[in-house]
Amino acid sequence: MAEYVCPRCGKPIDDDEALLCLYCGENLERGVGVLGKMKYSSHWVIIAAITIFVIVAFILLMCL
Repeated sequence: MAEYVCPRCGKPIDDDEALLCLYCGENLERGVGVLGKMKYSSHWVIIAAITIFVIVAFILLMCL
């Protein structure tokens, strides 16, 4: 476990997955990653990605 220091209050954060400071609530300015972006993005992006995946899978299935 890596210790992270809050940029606002300077207190150490031991939770590796925390996105907000436990003490002051400030954003810890960490990268969210691909799955986190999908989780916290609007739902139309997820629906569009699933739709594109289904269409591509259908086209590949018909070609084989």
